[in-house]
Amino acid sequence: MGAQPRHVNHDLGPMKCPVHLDDVDLFADGAQEHWYEMYEILHREAPVLRIPGGGLRPGTDAFVLTKHSDIAMVVKDPERFTSLTQKRVNDWANDGLSADEAYTASRNLMTASMVSLRPTQELYIKHRKELTDPWVGTGAPRHREMIARLANDLVDEWVDDGDVEFIGRFARPLPQRVFATILGFPLDDIALLAEWGDAIVTPFVHGTGLKHELNAEQAKQMFARLEGFQDYIQEHVRAKRQNPQDDMVSFLCGVHYEALDRKLTDLEIAGIVHAMIIGALETTQYALEEQAQLLCEIPGLFEVLRADRSRIKAFTEESMRLRSPTHGLSTRMTSRDEVFHGVPVPAGSLLHLRFGAANVDADEFDRPDELDLDRAGLTRHLAFSAGPRVCPGANLSRIEQQVAWSVLLDRLDSLEYGEGNDWRHQPGIMLGTLRLNLRFTKA
Repeated sequence: MGAQPRHVNHDLGPMKCPVHLDDVDLFADGAQEHWYEMYEILHREAPVLRIPGGGLRPGTDAFVLTKHSDIAMVVKDPERFTSLTQKRVNDWANDGLSADEAYTASRNLMTASMVSLRPTQELYIKHRKELTDPWVGTGAPRHREMIARLANDLVDEWVDDGDVEFIGRFARPLPQRVFATILGFPLDDIALLAEWGDAIVTPFVHGTGLKHELNAEQAKQMFARLEGFQDYIQEHVRAKRQNPQDDMVSFLCGVHYEALDRKLTDLEIAGIVHAMIIGALETTQYALEEQAQLLCEIPGLFEVLRADRSRIKAFTEESMRLRSPTHGLSTRMTSRDEVFHGVPVPAGSLLHLRFGAANVDADEFDRPDELDLDRAGLTRHLAFSAGPRVCPGANLSRIEQQVAWSVLLDRLDSLEYGEGNDWRHQPGIMLGTLRLNLRFTKA
């Protein structure tokens, strides 16, 4: 539907628009305003970018991968390209730490729970199939009616106003309410859950460099904000054990985990909930927000989707490719010496996988800067990663997006930008403006 414009305001931050390779710094203050300009330079001049001294150990380097073929190969081969989380869990297990001891050491419920739940790749796959897929994977379609109800409830709050701050009043609260409902937590607790969710993703928003590092004060504040999180979850776990309901936490309390031939502990359930918070909120929020922008920017797109709802799926997939919610993660290391595009990458090197760049790679996608509802292989983008460690909540996020736009297209006759947008993006590795004012006519 033509090349898609992006709002660029070079006065938003301290970083100037990059022109040469020497100008490229994906992790600089204000880099979010220039990511796509940098991707063009990297694809052309440095598809494998070495970061001297950026590795996991002193004296080692890191490498930024930006090509779709390279990143797809890495994420589909976790034995050759080791997951850093898996390595940490294996190290704890090999040292004889229990899950409780690992939590004391790390203050991270998700990784601590893995010590007993899935110390091997085989168990990781079984973990997903037995514990999360029934609710947010293959079982996600069961939530369509609930998602539609919650989306309509949100639209009811502002549909008579003629304008709305879309992030705060729809894109963010919808996945929060869906997440709480699936887990079986009271909607009245959403503000508390949102605070904990914000704290959990602190490194990915406020961390610096490709390792998302926090300083001592930031880490202290993050842990302080997480006070009560474990107690809250375990209080609900105890209640669900006594009085199970039709929700995910009740299911986890009662399920017999065949992979280990036992039921789950309270800490293990808390770890799964922790992981769900990371994956269930952020991706969907930013996907919806960027989709709203595309509908405002591409002439006729809103009308096309209103006339043919079967095209909503293509729209959501293409929008996630074109404007990926998560742009990059430093989650893998090489287990042996590798060569990417002629660049030697020694064993033990940290890899930063730039999903946002891979999804606009002209070698993989024809006319990558265009939103094409008829594009072949719509789901081959890497917005959710790929392979055995693909995001476990990908199906749920996809359904949320599709149902959300079906509801919005029912309720609205038109959509355009409102007043007061400055297009400033949040810091970190997620693509999303801080606010989005929209104007509409009610259907």
